[in-house]
Amino acid sequence: MRLDNVKVVSFSGIDGAGKSTQIEALQCYLRQMGLRSALYTFWDNVVVFPGLRERMSFKAFKGDKGVGSPAKPINRRDKNVTSWYITAFRLFLYLLDAYSLRVAVSGSCNSGVDVIIFDRYIYDELANLPLHRVSVQLYVRLLLSLIPEPDVAFVVDADPEAAHLRKPEYPLDFVRKNRDSYIALSRLVRGMTVLVPLSVAETTAKITGSISQAFLRSEVEKVGFQFPCAASPGQAKTPNA
Repeated sequence: MRLDNVKVVSFSGIDGAGKSTQIEALQCYLRQMGLRSALYTFWDNVVVFPGLRERMSFKAFKGDKGVGSPAKPINRRDKNVTSWYITAFRLFLYLLDAYSLRVAVSGSCNSGVDVIIFDRYIYDELANLPLHRVSVQLYVRLLLSLIPEPDVAFVVDADPEAAHLRKPEYPLDFVRKNRDSYIALSRLVRGMTVLVPLSVAETTAKITGSISQAFLRSEVEKVGFQFPCAASPGQAKTPNA
């Protein structure tokens, strides 16, 4: 089975929400449907000057490196730093990332795959901004007009306390505010699907159902059935500022 055009699916959400688990399940689902997929991680495949930005972040904010776990919590300081001058710098960087995203998605059209899956998208950067400000909302709308719109965009919602226990990297108060930012962003982004907290299996079923409705329905009807695909725990790559 092949799709006529390359489709783009994005996953966003707070750290510890379970994005990697659901991405694994979707990849499995697509393989069993006979579709080829490629996984892009936003920080590795799109962000402009990622190494420089990471070094500057650690040097300026003195946070811990790595990915936190329940057995080894860390104290990151990057996207949770929200001073006005940092926000202004982000506005500039995110414009560069928007252009890079356009190039990445355009290049994927000749990649020989059917579906490009983004582990985080530029939406995850926009969630770092003070979205309650009207000027920032105008900036977000401008940026959204410049970037490729995914065929399906998911926000994997999660209880902040539970997510913080799984990935203790940022203060719980910030995790709560970050979760609220994603919900606010979903009201600005056309077609973004917020996956409310459910069991892993229920969330997987919601995702595969959305994918089928969006661009696989005709192909599923041709073969007459869907393949179940169990999700397995995974760990997402932590984004930076």
